[in-house]
Amino acid sequence: MASALDHPSLLDCRRLFLRNYEVWINIGVHDFEKRGEQRVLINVDLYVPLAETTPQADELDEVVDYDFMRRTIAEYVSHGHIHLQETLCDAVLARMLEHPKVRAARVSTAKPDVYPDCDAVGVEVFGIKQA
Repeated sequence: MASALDHPSLLDCRRLFLRNYEVWINIGVHDFEKRGEQRVLINVDLYVPLAETTPQADELDEVVDYDFMRRTIAEYVSHGHIHLQETLCDAVLARMLEHPKVRAARVSTAKPDVYPDCDAVGVEVFGIKQA
């Protein structure tokens, strides 16, 4: 599988990532899913231009802070029930792209406990800001 960094508009970017961020949230369309929380794993890749995020003074404010990803997701999922993983992915993607230093983002969600015969079911989306 080709990397998104192969996309022409991302050749000057670095990729930041958040892997398997585990949240317990109320998600799903079935009645039994609405009665309790489920484990969801969230993955985020942020593509940020090197020119804007290459630290000169080795200071946190020169880069995109990893806490931005976790804090943004935690804040969104705290609002209550979400019916679809697609809704969750789209909302997280939109919030990641709102960061002024982020040019593109990839977000995936996975529900690892849905079926006993597979690792997970999930959704993935990718977006690039229009220049």
